[in-house]
Amino acid sequence: MTQPQEGAAEVPVDPVKPPETGGARHSGKFEAGPKLKRTRVSGTWIAVIVALIVLVFLLVFILQNQDTATVHFLGMSGSMPLAVAMLFSVIAGGALVALVGGARILQLRKQAKKSRHQLR
Repeated sequence: MTQPQEGAAEVPVDPVKPPETGGARHSGKFEAGPKLKRTRVSGTWIAVIVALIVLVFLLVFILQNQDTATVHFLGMSGSMPLAVAMLFSVIAGGALVALVGGARILQLRKQAKKSRHQLR
């Protein structure tokens, strides 16, 4: 704290009073308005934005990794840019996961259908 200088007038400070709420007590917490429902369209937009960001990173990765690599697969061999070879391996891995996941989904649907028929 500083001492007032000689000749300076002291200004009284009034405490700030909260606005009157008509007798209701305020919790001091932020009260949000009604929550907005998430829709399929909003989820789709979020997925599109995330996909675009991933594609930009993928494009940067491919452009930075243009060194040629020799690839051997099932007795065949060839040369291609390293990033393209890695991209093909990621696509093949994703297809394998989708194939196994799809088979499991079909298995569960068949089991659920069988259970529904037994309940009738």
